[in-house]
Amino acid sequence: MGSEASARSAFVIRVFAGAEDALQVAAILRESTGAATWSEEALRETVKLPGVTAYVSERKGAISGVVVGRQVLDEAEVLNLAVTQGTRRQGEGRALVGHILNRFVQHQVSRVFLEVRESNAGAIAFYRGLGFEAIATRRDYYQDPKESATVMELWLQKSTV
Repeated sequence: MGSEASARSAFVIRVFAGAEDALQVAAILRESTGAATWSEEALRETVKLPGVTAYVSERKGAISGVVVGRQVLDEAEVLNLAVTQGTRRQGEGRALVGHILNRFVQHQVSRVFLEVRESNAGAIAFYRGLGFEAIATRRDYYQDPKESATVMELWLQKSTV
């Protein structure tokens, strides 16, 4: 898919480059309280797993956001999303999620899931704005601090079978 310029901002989206990007992405995840904090090693290993796809956004050559997803058969999950503090609310998170959703559509994914902290009203509203619906709760899903997760779902294509 290559790089894609955004009409709204000065960022591009490209495929996560593994070890080359892991340090910057791990730093972004650490500063993002709503995101899952993964170490550089965890990032390098996660993106090697079957079905895992990751994209980063860049501004002036510096990584400013990341989205990681995983596909299993015709379903997928958004595993992590984060954008640097200074670039939030500029369409970058929406563009990253849109990019991975487009990939899922191209690979015949029918629906996408994700978990978000119950207390993260901003993220829940963000995902609702993208068409996700809350469908369940996972009790004590998050640790440090312990909190339940709201499970959200987005149908990309309904089965005709």
